[in-house]
Amino acid sequence: MKILVTGGAGYIGSVTTEWLLDAGHEALVFDNLSRGHRAALDPRARFVPGDLTRAAEIAAAAADFRPDAAMHFAAFALVGESMTQPELYFGNNVIGAFHLAEALRQSGCRRLIFSSTCATYGQPEQVPILETTPQCPANPYGESKLIGEKMFRWYQERYGLECVFLRYFNACGATAKYGEDHTPETHLIPNILRVALGQAAAVEVYGDDYETPDGTCIRDYIHVSDLAQAHARALTAPHTGAFNLGNGGGYSVLEVIAAARAVTGHPLPVVRRPRRPGDPPRLVASAARAADLLGWRPQYPDIETIIRHAWAWHRAHPHGYPKEPS
Repeated sequence: MKILVTGGAGYIGSVTTEWLLDAGHEALVFDNLSRGHRAALDPRARFVPGDLTRAAEIAAAAADFRPDAAMHFAAFALVGESMTQPELYFGNNVIGAFHLAEALRQSGCRRLIFSSTCATYGQPEQVPILETTPQCPANPYGESKLIGEKMFRWYQERYGLECVFLRYFNACGATAKYGEDHTPETHLIPNILRVALGQAAAVEVYGDDYETPDGTCIRDYIHVSDLAQAHARALTAPHTGAFNLGNGGGYSVLEVIAAARAVTGHPLPVVRRPRRPGDPPRLVASAARAADLLGWRPQYPDIETIIRHAWAWHRAHPHGYPKEPS
């Protein structure tokens, strides 16, 4: 198939593009490189630099490529930043999604796989979280993704654009070629590995008095390769709608740190900080729908395996991807 990949120079987009090309698909990556990396572009893919907030650029790329399907990863995704600069999130994530929807409609594309998020659920009262759990975002990032889901549903209803919404939990891990490099880095595992690399003095733990077995937050960690596998399965499955992507279990912050100690051999000292406002004690997915309808099951559910893959990539790229000259 011919797949248009927006945000294919980013973390999950680059790994999924690699997966698609390995499977024999043709990929066009559309990315403005504002938060992605040129070095994360698979050289087998066609690359078109462009910005989704400029409608003519994505319309021209789609009209020229005529994709069979699209995978939409191009979004800002920092919760804290969305609280201080919501205009960035509605401007990029919502307007960009609208321009993409129009470009796909005009080019005759029939299927869209949308990179969504568990942030659309907000702070759910019950876990594990089902796809039917009410969506009540607690920040502009989650709200922008929910608006995208609603908009794409109407494009399916009115124009026949088949839409699949993959709601990720905590993406992590790496492949041999592609890994996680954000500025700023807010995710737990790469920040732990910065300590192991000697780039930070200690791991910061925010809150140790939650109602969990060890007092720290529990999250559902999912290997980035398993996310890529889910996108590939969603391409050809005869189903649309929302699918949670998680392991269905979860690890606490202290459990992740302990696993990283075992993998890296580093003592990984901890500094305890106050709770961050709005952090729920436990976020764990039910991925039964993805298993039943997509035939998807994580291949790397073990946290030590996830950290081992991430550690290998970060040791090979201690400063992340090479930076573009300014």
